[in-house]
Amino acid sequence: MLTISRFTCEGLAKGCVTDERRPRLAFSLESDRAGAKPASATITVNGHQMVLGSEQSVRYDGPELAPRTTYTAHLVATDDAGETAEADIAFETGLLGAPFDASWISDAAYTFADKGASPVPMVFRRTLELSKPVASARIYATAMGIFDLELNGRRVGDELFAPGFTSYKTNLQYVTYDVTDQLAEKNELLATVAGGWAVGAFIYSRVNRVAADRQALLLQLCVTYEDGSRQTFGTDEGWEVTEDGPVRYAEFYDGEVYDARVSLEDATWRRAARETLRVSPRLTAACGDPVRLHDRMEPVSVTHVGDQLVFDFGQNFAGVVELRLRGAAEGQVVRVRHAEILKPDGTLNTDFLRSAKAELVYTCKAGDQSFCPTLTYMGFRYVGVEGADEKDLALCAYPVFSDVRETGTFACSNDKVNRLQQNIQWSSRSNFVDIPTDCPQRDERMGWTGDIAVFAPTACYNFDMGRFLRKWLRDVRAEQLRGGGIPNTVPANGFGFPTTMPSMAIDFWGDACVLVPWALYQAEGDEEVLRENYDMMCRYVDACRFWASFGVGKYRYIWHTPSFLHFGDWVAPDVPKMSQWQSRSKWTATASLQHTSSLVAQVAQILGRGEDARRYAELSQNVSHAYEDVFTDGAGKLKNEFQTAYVLPIHFGMLGESNTERAVDNLVKLVEKGDYCIGTGFPGTPYILFALADNGRADVAYKMLLNTKCPSWLYEVAQGATTIWERWDGLDENGQCPIGDDGTDMMISYNHYASGAIGDFLYKRVAGIEAAEPGYRRVRVAPLVGGGLTWASGSVETVLGRVSSSWKLADGTFEIDVEVPVGATCELLLPDGTMQELGSGSHHASCACQSDEEA
Repeated sequence: MLTISRFTCEGLAKGCVTDERRPRLAFSLESDRAGAKPASATITVNGHQMVLGSEQSVRYDGPELAPRTTYTAHLVATDDAGETAEADIAFETGLLGAPFDASWISDAAYTFADKGASPVPMVFRRTLELSKPVASARIYATAMGIFDLELNGRRVGDELFAPGFTSYKTNLQYVTYDVTDQLAEKNELLATVAGGWAVGAFIYSRVNRVAADRQALLLQLCVTYEDGSRQTFGTDEGWEVTEDGPVRYAEFYDGEVYDARVSLEDATWRRAARETLRVSPRLTAACGDPVRLHDRMEPVSVTHVGDQLVFDFGQNFAGVVELRLRGAAEGQVVRVRHAEILKPDGTLNTDFLRSAKAELVYTCKAGDQSFCPTLTYMGFRYVGVEGADEKDLALCAYPVFSDVRETGTFACSNDKVNRLQQNIQWSSRSNFVDIPTDCPQRDERMGWTGDIAVFAPTACYNFDMGRFLRKWLRDVRAEQLRGGGIPNTVPANGFGFPTTMPSMAIDFWGDACVLVPWALYQAEGDEEVLRENYDMMCRYVDACRFWASFGVGKYRYIWHTPSFLHFGDWVAPDVPKMSQWQSRSKWTATASLQHTSSLVAQVAQILGRGEDARRYAELSQNVSHAYEDVFTDGAGKLKNEFQTAYVLPIHFGMLGESNTERAVDNLVKLVEKGDYCIGTGFPGTPYILFALADNGRADVAYKMLLNTKCPSWLYEVAQGATTIWERWDGLDENGQCPIGDDGTDMMISYNHYASGAIGDFLYKRVAGIEAAEPGYRRVRVAPLVGGGLTWASGSVETVLGRVSSSWKLADGTFEIDVEVPVGATCELLLPDGTMQELGSGSHHASCACQSDEEA
């Protein structure tokens, strides 16, 4: 029987509101018949029919879509045996570029401190009466700042931090809410607008008012009556505004101050004024994954430490707590602080939050009550509470992250590796808060490009990253510098370096503009992500080429700008100082130029840009030769040896075959000398196990993976880590932080996903699942047996359906179960070298297998 397992519009199975004039419709199939293949499909959108062959996605190509309209897409899919399946999906259009029937409004008299402060939240109010029965109603809303809406005493929607974080000078999202069931004859609409990213203090220098001088609101309520007539209520001078609401302060770093005694009925209200913005962004319907509260978490323990109650949630994460208080006194103040680790005396260690207060201050009304902030979030495992007795307090927490769909699973016979996989997933969730951030706790939480550049392949295994990363890439394109460089953080939002140097390019950080679209393309197979970003990729590689061109002979291809303009081998544990990480930039930057130019050459070939493909391939080859000639002795040995300097050219294929073998031998010697501990920074960490395992040294790769000595992935696990650390030596064996004065201002986060890029190896080599063609139309399953593992399993919900691999090794026999989705074929490689070609369906295979070390 053929069934449709998933049918989406713009990546969403439900709730899609889009301003795309040609939205993408896609589906995946399931069948209980082995070898089933898609034969044809028809998708009909409000009468317009699109006929597909065996492909499983299409762009709408019918009559122009109308704004603010609901469409139904009907899918009929047929397989090669003539079986059919049907499904429907509804989607809405947004405003499609039409202007709001409303004006930007604010409190024109409101100002706040020049530096380091965030504004008091504004509350806007409008009462309205409806005289006829309502058929449907939508609110379209955006803000300079972040907002919550309330209609007739009920919260509107379940999103946090709307309208999201974008490059406000170019892109601003609006959010659409269906409020049909919330409307009455008489209505009160409230909007609380905090400073958020646009107006509030942001980045570690605490700049504020980056995009606007004060908060502003733009909103329209569009009502369709049962008689077919329409009415719009938009923001204008008829609205009222006050700063006397119960939320007295709200900021991402410092937290939220809330006074439950405050009543808006007692507030001093003023007429709102029209506001002229300093920026003129394009307004578009929200196109990412909204930030939401997720599954409730209960603390695993509570202890009394001095005047504090210290709660342990047993898991580091990004989120918020909910207080439930019994019999509170009027004016009672409850203070909640957050931390990732504890000090030896059991108190919260907030030293590494730097200037971030990360606290909630709640002033009670009399009686029973509850409070959960909606205009901030924290990164924490531990919570300290003052001002409430344990018997009168119930505390829980909610993780906060973008609603990315989880698509990957991995497990194996080693419990520590399983915990590592969980840590990777938790750090991902914690740092997918509308943009890919670096960390969720200190005064940063910025869109650092280097982190997602190296992590994107792992992210695309564990989650459906299509909407999330496409939204972010739109801002990367918008913020590309005039000379082709990419800001180190996107959105830059007040962060200067290197935006003060318009042509500057930073290796591996700027590489995100190439590596992230490429990872998405491998996961989804959609050439459009390459097409959208192609010009940006070319401009960036051209900028990198420019900075590498200052030299003679081979040195024209060695990127050797001053090291302080790079991050180099960032946080490499084999050298202790930031300056030493940066001093390795000649090696990392040159390898970066080779890799990005090689990828852009491949992208050009895919897009039919033959001349570009030739030019970038030639550049890549010249850089490879220069790296080998300048940095090595010509026989595979580096003149200056460190792990990353070997890993990059080995994995990127920059050395000749014989020299690659020698380089691998030399890398192995370094690894053995280091007792199989990791010695790579950001650039080398994602690739080191591949460089070893794919060149005949799986034994060494597994010893590194399973090592529990510091620095290693499993050392963190052995020390009780529940997320990935920023620094390999974040805690010593006594559980204390040894970070000293290394030039980073005591930089240490315990929730930082970058080195979790090892997850790519867990899926591709341990479970053995890899896309042999972009979008998994052809799958390769080739588990790498080793490390004493007796079983491993992995699965990925691809655009075509579920791919899975589950193997076990016992009594000299290797057995594997493989699942291949309809529309895909699979190349299965067994440990004895046997190759099998598989069609869709469930398959079992086995072979004789020696001990895992010999295999």
